[in-house]
Amino acid sequence: MSRYVDESQPYASSQAKARRKLVDQRRMEYRRAIESYSEQRLLQQELSDYPELIAANYIAASRELGRAVAHPAH
Repeated sequence: MSRYVDESQPYASSQAKARRKLVDQRRMEYRRAIESYSEQRLLQQELSDYPELIAANYIAASRELGRAVAHPAH
């Protein structure tokens, strides 16, 4: 008695795996984007509580940049 062997089955299985992998990758990208947005929003909220620190950091960074431009490294 001979058995019927379906040759398309492994191909369909590999297609399903590839599709599932692509869906999982998209889901993880979406999840990372949400986490990043959430962290960024929390940081922005924390910084908005101390606007004087933002101004002080900006001034300090500007001074450092000015020094780096005025005295290039040899």
